[in-house]
Amino acid sequence: MRWYGKLLGFIAGALLFRGSPLFGALIGLLLGHAVDRGWFNREREDPYRELGLTADATAAEIDLAYRRLMSQHHPDKLAGAAPELRQQAERRARQINAAYDRIQRRRRR
Repeated sequence: MRWYGKLLGFIAGALLFRGSPLFGALIGLLLGHAVDRGWFNREREDPYRELGLTADATAAEIDLAYRRLMSQHHPDKLAGAAPELRQQAERRARQINAAYDRIQRRRRR
């Protein structure tokens, strides 16, 4: 369990709200809890979940899932479709590619 954010938030809140240190400590504690739980970490999405896999998937399973998803969501398959559908397919294909690239970078390390 992480507790650093709660402690630092408690202290910073009490110091910043000198007129009412108990109120400041409570606000700081709540913000510290949010930081500890990762509520502000939107960048850290799980690339394995994006491909529908678990973190212990093999390289063959990753490649298979990537190929399957790209064959479903590739924008060239929707060449004659409405522009909105094509844009959605392009966005999803970018997400799939980004997740696959992140997994490959992690595996190279």
